[in-house]
Amino acid sequence: MIYADNAASTRVSDAAMAAMTPFFTRYYGNPSATHSLGKKSSEALLEARETIASLLGCLPGEITFTSGGSESDNQALISAAYLGAQQNKRHIVSSAFEHHAILHTLEKLKNMGFEITLLTPDSKGFIHPEDLESVLGSRSDTCLVTLMYANNEIGTVQPVAQLGQICHSYGVLFHSDAVQAAGHLPIDVNADNLDMLSLSAHKFHGPKGAGLLYARRGTHITSLIEGGAQERGKRAGTENMPAVVGMAVALKESCHNMSKASDKLRVLGSRLIYGLSQIPGSYLNGDAETRLPGNVNFSFDKTEGETLVVLLDQMGICVSSGSACAAGSLEPSHVLLSIGRSPELSGASLRISLSEENTMEEVEYIIKSVREAVLRIRNVSSR
Repeated sequence: MIYADNAASTRVSDAAMAAMTPFFTRYYGNPSATHSLGKKSSEALLEARETIASLLGCLPGEITFTSGGSESDNQALISAAYLGAQQNKRHIVSSAFEHHAILHTLEKLKNMGFEITLLTPDSKGFIHPEDLESVLGSRSDTCLVTLMYANNEIGTVQPVAQLGQICHSYGVLFHSDAVQAAGHLPIDVNADNLDMLSLSAHKFHGPKGAGLLYARRGTHITSLIEGGAQERGKRAGTENMPAVVGMAVALKESCHNMSKASDKLRVLGSRLIYGLSQIPGSYLNGDAETRLPGNVNFSFDKTEGETLVVLLDQMGICVSSGSACAAGSLEPSHVLLSIGRSPELSGASLRISLSEENTMEEVEYIIKSVREAVLRIRNVSSR
């Protein structure tokens, strides 16, 4: 089996698994407890927070551990909206191709009286800074801008630092969903002009069910879960110690190996893009260069994305037809529609997301198999 769906989830690394195991079996004390086992967990919690903070360029106290990217996104948006409402600012700017954790939360806020402006990406998936500046310059009631660091379907990487600089010039909070970027691209919350950032461990060889929200010191954070005083009162509930420890180790390992992994993935990705582009009626989605190193997304005319996924699975290849969170949906990809693809091509996409564990031999097999699957679907549909 060839696994090429790493944008959906990655294998937990050996180092992360080894670090997690003792917190299931030996150091199982509650980090809020005052006995020796509790103190062992509390020390590990602090160490994980300090490790992650050093990798993101922030302070340990600016990190709140969560269950993953979706929770972090929700908390960031709701916190900014709460603060905005107190200041009579009820306008939020985002984009049309955000993850549904953002878009669905924005829809809820819209029903609560907030006005939402969704910027439209260009045909390659870029948000133009001048479009953001035009919106912010036209009104004074914006409380938040939330734009993803790198798109989860087509991999396009945004000019985050420039976008954040514009936000700060207008005194507006800037949040970025960096779930796909963390561990794969260098992130520095200060250089990137970020006030809040979300990430999820299972995208960089950490465990599922673990994530965090970075919020710059002084940024108001509203708790979504009420109860105890964990996470400085920002997120009640006993911390998931094995997952937090595993996340810290996985992020450190990914950042340490980032340059080497990126070099390999660019070679594999370039070969994959070239090979798939030779299939008649194929269209690369996103920019050819400024994209996540392992992300390759194509649409193939006269095909259907989910059928391609099924056929490739039968050939021993795990891929997807867009975001894992939209799996099973018969609707065309909202990401591809936003960059101008037709409904037909938006429903005929294939997302292949590689990791450093993939090989060139696997890439060659993927190219061969995709070609066979596309031709098979077209032959059947033409009868």
